[in-house]
Amino acid sequence: MRRSIFLVVAVLAILGYASMCRATTYTVGDTSGWDIATDVDSWAQDKHFVVGDVLSFQYSSSHSVAEVNRDRYEGCNTTNVLQPGSNGNTTFALTKPGDRYFICGKQLHCYAGMKLHVVVEGKAAEAPSRAPQAESGGDSTTTTTTTTTIPSSKNNNPSPIVRNSSTFVRVGFKSLVFVAFTCLMSWIM
Repeated sequence: MRRSIFLVVAVLAILGYASMCRATTYTVGDTSGWDIATDVDSWAQDKHFVVGDVLSFQYSSSHSVAEVNRDRYEGCNTTNVLQPGSNGNTTFALTKPGDRYFICGKQLHCYAGMKLHVVVEGKAAEAPSRAPQAESGGDSTTTTTTTTTIPSSKNNNPSPIVRNSSTFVRVGFKSLVFVAFTCLMSWIM
């Protein structure tokens, strides 16, 4: 009887831990990417952004992306940005709840609608230990950032391959299952 109760508690603990450790990486605009022809407002409409998620902007060399405050977002002001990105593949970790604003670094593109506002929900907490790293992104209060040098997969001739905009990252889940399994086997034997 004790073993059955212990087994049930162990399984519930593993499942509870696994559900807490999921972060989603969203490719802004899906296969269209961060582009003037992409309706990013419609793209974001059915998304639910939470602390720990990551926004990945993929764009051609004729664009850039910058995180800005609300006033700069509304006025498409491309000076004094919070975090710029221009390598064609920029990510921003959503590490705290609240409003986040992104615009194209080319002001005319921003005026044409190439800007994104997302609302991040959840409690302020540390991101999972193996969360995707942000390239010059993240919160304006963050003092350290990690720069990635991944070349852009966005070009002016999009691939017919359709990628999903959300990828689940299960941090340490396999390790936790292994440890739990090892403990159970040693306890049973």
